[in-house]
Amino acid sequence: MPLSDPRFLVLNAWLNRIFDTQVTPELISGDASFRRYFRVQSAGKSFIVMDSPPELIPVMPFVKLANAYRNQGVHTPQVIEINVEDGFLLLSDLGDVQLLSELTPDNVERYYGKALALLERVSRVRDNGEMPLPLYDGEFVKRELEIFTDWLINHHLDIELDDATQSMLDRTYSVLINNAAEQPVVGMHRDYHSRNLMLKNGQLNVIDFQDAVLGPITYDAVSLLRDCYIRWPDEVVEKLMLTHFYRLIDAGELDKNLPVKTYRRWFDLMGLQRHIKAAGIFSRLKYRDDKPAYMDDIPLTLEYIRDISARYPELVCFSHWIETLIIPTFEENR
Repeated sequence: MPLSDPRFLVLNAWLNRIFDTQVTPELISGDASFRRYFRVQSAGKSFIVMDSPPELIPVMPFVKLANAYRNQGVHTPQVIEINVEDGFLLLSDLGDVQLLSELTPDNVERYYGKALALLERVSRVRDNGEMPLPLYDGEFVKRELEIFTDWLINHHLDIELDDATQSMLDRTYSVLINNAAEQPVVGMHRDYHSRNLMLKNGQLNVIDFQDAVLGPITYDAVSLLRDCYIRWPDEVVEKLMLTHFYRLIDAGELDKNLPVKTYRRWFDLMGLQRHIKAAGIFSRLKYRDDKPAYMDDIPLTLEYIRDISARYPELVCFSHWIETLIIPTFEENR
């Protein structure tokens, strides 16, 4: 890292005090926020350092939720040292192996089965040890959907919506907002997918949980099975979705008389909302945060949006709009 980076200099000084020796942090990644992550080695052990500018993303929500998840038996990074004022955390090292990198058609059902089973514990985290998690309510869902309109449609594609199209979008968003409101509320990771599950010694470890909320029961399951970064055959997704559905009934999380058709609709439309939001966020990351690499993930999200919305009569017009205007215009502007 350059010596002109003031946060790196402060970080390095803090680490040298902790380890009482000179260590050399190596940048390993940033994420879709303002955080950076470093790896440090000391006395034959490896650690991860989170750099989270406190005026943008305070570290204590991460610390509190890490403890809450660990109390439920969910493997998360152990918080070893905390620097609240500067926004640094020293964490245990969960390695570099994202679940995404290990998935194949032969093992996806096994790994995803484990990840879905883990959601039973994740869903129990309804507070951070001090106060309830924020509620993922209709206003929350609406704000997320509008990211798509503002950043992908208006900002990136430069499409001005006429009254008829705006009315169609409003109807579509209302369907999705109502769908979320119909579902039982559980603790929700909110970004539960194959890049945020780390494999180490055969164990699934969960990261990037600091934005956890209370929200719809299908959200984390569809986030995993209809991943923004990889697509699996419909029959694989259907089989895993049904397995999870019956597990939720057996655990008493769902009414035993709930029709599968209702759950499937909840699942499909929740995934649709998530992909609409994600496409908008990927565009925002380019223009607001100077992270253009995420634009490569938009085509898959648009395919999901087109295909899933086509299954529901009230969303067919939206699907047609995505297929005939948004996807071609995006391809022209890549």
